[in-house]
Amino acid sequence: MAEFAGDEWFANLNATLAAAGPVPLADGVTLRVVVELADAPSKVPHAFTLSLRTAGASAEVGDHLAADTLVRLAYADAARLLRGELDSATALREGRVKVRGDVNGLVALLDWLLAAHQPRA
Repeated sequence: MAEFAGDEWFANLNATLAAAGPVPLADGVTLRVVVELADAPSKVPHAFTLSLRTAGASAEVGDHLAADTLVRLAYADAARLLRGELDSATALREGRVKVRGDVNGLVALLDWLLAAHQPRA
């Protein structure tokens, strides 16, 4: 398994996002979500940006100055969320995840993001 937020993980994430198809957004709309992992190990990025547009989605290392939403959480909690060891509702309720900016735009895309993350049969 690729190390969370490592080079191979980003390559796998972008391949998964590319295969997921169109994003349920209005034409011409782009939603940028910056995920900050302030305590990430030095060998992985401390932030990455998900860019979501109708034609598809992609992830890149670093933060984007025009981010619509900022999600801040600990590296270990992010890894646990991705492995299914921690659910997002619990993480939010316990204050493990901080969200600032366009929360409604992100919430509207959660089902699409979760479906994109699931392995295809």
